[in-house]
Amino acid sequence: MNFRQISKLLGYLLLFVSLGQTACLGFAYWDHEWGTPRIDAAEGFLNSLISSLLGALGLIAFGWRASGDLLRRESVSAVGFGWVVCTLFGAIPFALCEPRLDVAGAIFESVSGFTTTGASVIEDLENVPRSVLLWRSLTQWFGGMGILVLFVALVASIGASSKALFRHESSTMETEGFSPRIQRISSQLWGVYFCFTIVAFLGLYALGMGKFEAVCHTFAVVSTGGFGTHSLSVAYFDSMAIELWLTLMMVIGSINFMLYGWLVRGRWDRWRQDEASRYFILTICLSTLIIATDLMIFGGEESILDSFRISLFQVVSIMSTTGFTTADYGRWPALSDVILLLLMLVGGCAGSTAGGIKVGRWILFFKILRQKLVQTFRPNLVSRLTLNGNLVTDSLRVDCLFLIVVAGVSIVFGTLLVSLLQPEMDIDSCLSATIATLFNIGPGLGAVGPVENYAFLHAPTKLVLAFLMLLGRLEFYALLVIFVPSLWKKY
Repeated sequence: MNFRQISKLLGYLLLFVSLGQTACLGFAYWDHEWGTPRIDAAEGFLNSLISSLLGALGLIAFGWRASGDLLRRESVSAVGFGWVVCTLFGAIPFALCEPRLDVAGAIFESVSGFTTTGASVIEDLENVPRSVLLWRSLTQWFGGMGILVLFVALVASIGASSKALFRHESSTMETEGFSPRIQRISSQLWGVYFCFTIVAFLGLYALGMGKFEAVCHTFAVVSTGGFGTHSLSVAYFDSMAIELWLTLMMVIGSINFMLYGWLVRGRWDRWRQDEASRYFILTICLSTLIIATDLMIFGGEESILDSFRISLFQVVSIMSTTGFTTADYGRWPALSDVILLLLMLVGGCAGSTAGGIKVGRWILFFKILRQKLVQTFRPNLVSRLTLNGNLVTDSLRVDCLFLIVVAGVSIVFGTLLVSLLQPEMDIDSCLSATIATLFNIGPGLGAVGPVENYAFLHAPTKLVLAFLMLLGRLEFYALLVIFVPSLWKKY
């Protein structure tokens, strides 16, 4: 294992984190958050910036003489170590600035931001310095497309090793046919991402949000993260126009970003071939219809318009794993809650900023299931299994089924750990907290529902859930490999 090469890479990643902290430090000075009786955010960001810079310089100095490309084992390990290091240094502002969270709380909030989960342990957002709110949203924007993808896009010196790094960043798992150069792909992805950021901000600002709120919600929605500036989330604005605009942007952020690149090239055939995006939209429409009907019949909603407005926003928010809320869906009828829980497992499309198991994998899973059922009755039948018009290899089948199994096992063990550490919580809350963090959704059901947060949890529980966030964001392998040192020597 080339630790010097990994160290150098982590040092550069920390420099990107420090750039974000520098921006928040400048905003804190501009917003008069220095030396006030209640808050001293600028001083906190200054200290955190110094810590990040010292850490970055130390890592770069250690790996300065490193040579050669990163091999597969270094690349996979660098992804896992990179996210861990960035989230740890990203937690410093939450500990040094108001609300001055404890270590576990600061790590939880930072991991939630970088993994675009949107779960929070801050109870009163209205009394938090605006620079800290900006940092929360900025961490999501960094994590949405992936900090390592940003690194590949900007640091050309990585060379051929960037392909392995790129492949193990879950936001960009589908790159076939788009460009022969990984650095060019990452640049194109971030170009699309940046354009959507500008469009989202202009829309929110035009619809009546203040500049600061529009910036924070823009970072949160294009990354499908969900951090807001008010404890009531999007419900604070009580605006149908804002909700519809956010709904549109959440849908856009949940579809494979590669398709937008093909759209620019005029390749509509790629959209017609993509099964995941079609089923994603179809699932949203059917779920919204069922929940809206359920709310009108059993939920006490008298207005058809209000039922569809609430259900559409919440369905898109959950399935895109954004986590914005406009209603306390914890009080909805059981059928609606079950549908939302299932949508948490599905998530968005591969190659997007959304979390979850991904629509494409579920499509492939049910195709495999159907093929096996047919072969049970017709064992001599030879059939081809395709996805998006391409033949599905045996390796892809195994990867799909294995990831779903690993996700299921993670849910079981995560729920057991949370129930052990939080004996006062009911099983629904423990299961919901596990699913909501593992698949980067944020709010769950029960004790961690849409009008609650994670502040009441014990410190060990927060750390367990933070680990689940990273596990789900990196889709298991890149993080788990850190805990198997024997692989470092063999491969």
